[in-house]
Amino acid sequence: MNKRFIKRTWILICALLVFSSTAFSQFDDVDFLRAGATDGLTYIKAYVSPWTNAFGAGLNGGWYNSAKPHKLGGFDITAGINAGFVPSSATTFDVSQIGLTTLTGTGTASTVAGPDVEGPTLTASEAGITLASFRTPPGSDWKIIPVPTLQAGIGLPLGTELKVRYLPKINIHSGDVSLWGVGVMHSILQYLPGNKLLPFDVSLFGGYTKLTGNIPIDLQPEVGAPTNYSQYNPSTSFQDQNMKATVSAMNVGVIASLNIPVLTVYGGLGYAKTTTEIKLTGNYPLPTVDPAISTTQAVYEDAGVMKGFSALKVKDFSGLRANIGLRVKFAFITIHADYTRAHYNVVSTGLGVSFR
Repeated sequence: MNKRFIKRTWILICALLVFSSTAFSQFDDVDFLRAGATDGLTYIKAYVSPWTNAFGAGLNGGWYNSAKPHKLGGFDITAGINAGFVPSSATTFDVSQIGLTTLTGTGTASTVAGPDVEGPTLTASEAGITLASFRTPPGSDWKIIPVPTLQAGIGLPLGTELKVRYLPKINIHSGDVSLWGVGVMHSILQYLPGNKLLPFDVSLFGGYTKLTGNIPIDLQPEVGAPTNYSQYNPSTSFQDQNMKATVSAMNVGVIASLNIPVLTVYGGLGYAKTTTEIKLTGNYPLPTVDPAISTTQAVYEDAGVMKGFSALKVKDFSGLRANIGLRVKFAFITIHADYTRAHYNVVSTGLGVSFR
């Protein structure tokens, strides 16, 4: 049993590694940052929001598989995976409708979850000189976002259970990901007379999860463009670029479960909210216009270097969520699966050990 449990945990971690590798590869081409801080961040927001929202929805999943808190000192350890589903409406966007101010262009572009094809050409110009011109990057065609979790629950006094989930920092492709969360379940059925005779349980639940990831990116002066750096060395000064994404997810609600031998049917109704913040750090060479150096081409010089970008709040989502699931328990081994209906739907499954 112990070997199987460990194997299952490593499978879940590998799922995270596969997803993270895909995420890193989507940022090999960041030419849209050449348009500057405002439009660069606006484009990032439109491009990555489907994955961050699906990730946030996944972070809110898999917290419980029963509404009955552990008895005092009872505990469980559960490895699970929550898959957030990107809706088809979030796979593309109209570039003229996202609020670009410098970049011009029309057409439909892929989001990170969209078709693996380049989109329309966007161009930024100043004084008749083209600062940036590129086709919008392709998507990944990946609409199912896996979020592995490893969590433990322990019974506390007064019909309360504390849950903690954690994944240590994992280094991937010079970047990293880490996760932690905490949840509390409190029985409200315990206040009813004769509650121990009832075959079901009802509890209040609240949970919060936070995932942090660092993704290295690479924006260098365009090949063949005039450069005039006195404070920066192009071979070393632009090697520290990083995108840090922090995804937070919170959900609160009422959960109930019907307990029969071996089998538990459970479900919940509540409110969920996710937020995402993206921060770009490092030095970024942006094109500028300098007639003293060139009257026909954009120039890369000290004045155009952006030292990091302002933090960006990606459009979050919030609203009602409802889920229903099934748990099977053999002795102290549990297997569960459930489905959550929300703006971004989630399917969760897990394997664990549970005592008392």
